Amino acid sequence: MEFSNAYEDARRAEAYAKLEFPGTYYLAFRDLPEIISQHVSGKKAMDFGCGAGRSTRFLTELGCDSVGVDISAEMLLKARQFDPNGDYRLLGESGFDQFRDQVFDLILSAFAFDNIPTREKKVGIMKEIRRMLKPECRFVNLVCSPEIYYHEWASFSTKDFPENQNAKCGDIVKIINTATDDRRPVDDILWPDEDYRTVYQDAGLAPLVMLKPLARKDEPYHWVNETRIAPWVIYVLRRATL
Repeated sequence: MEFSNAYEDARRAEAYAKLEFPGTYYLAFRDLPEIISQHVSGKKAMDFGCGAGRSTRFLTELGCDSVGVDISAEMLLKARQFDPNGDYRLLGESGFDQFRDQVFDLILSAFAFDNIPTREKKVGIMKEIRRMLKPECRFVNLVCSPEIYYHEWASFSTKDFPENQNAKCGDIVKIINTATDDRRPVDDILWPDEDYRTVYQDAGLAPLVMLKPLARKDEPYHWVNETRIAPWVIYVLRRATL
């Protein structure tokens, strides 16, 4: 099955531009302010895979001097419409060459690696992330837990895709985002924890913390499985000594 990046799409960009932090998405971002406060000291930040700019604006609201980067011109168009004063840049053929070595205190990636289809590409991008990080600074990688593709959620559905249950690392898995107007299935790439750890090692990155946020019953959402199964994984990484 051929992988299709659903986010390089004008209709999808329009739907995701309206999305903030509903339901299951709330859990992805709920703990990030505390995580960033605890592990990051500087304010120069990159949001890799910024899409329509939601996570870039999130970093800016935390006091960061943020630049959002993405491969989708459609998504960046929406980001600039929502945030005309923001710094949003297209990653073209030259990739990250526009950024100097050791310039960022924080690089955040929220869901981007769920849409990067091969180990080689993941390692290559993470090597660039390592290059751009200042010494002793941090990369925060927020990704889908494999379990998100096996269950139902406040903001997602996978019941129409039983084949997800048999997926292995690198396989395509499908999911529907029920929090947007665009209910077409999204193709993601399954990548379990043990496989992320080998990618990090090969890219010269070392995990400091791995978090799997669970919902609380007193939160104002109609949780489905979120109180007992974590839909997201958050890694905090540093530059490893090569």
